[in-house]
Amino acid sequence: MTISLEISLYPFAENYSEDVNLFLENIYAHKDLTVETNSMSTIIVGDYQDIMTLINSEIFRFFKNNKAVFVLKISNGCVI
Repeated sequence: MTISLEISLYPFAENYSEDVNLFLENIYAHKDLTVETNSMSTIIVGDYQDIMTLINSEIFRFFKNNKAVFVLKISNGCVI
């Protein structure tokens, strides 16, 4: 099943842009997904299991070393 996931990351850090860029590098490394980033969020389109596995591992990894808020929207009807 193809889904789209919109994610926003708000790190509690002075160097927040570095944290966001490192997080996004890990997302963009998955070539089997379509990823579009704008100034407010990133939209990921692809297989449900692939996206959920990726997001689960990347958020877990981020939370191990950083404090932050993630905002997610998931849809199986709004696929770009």
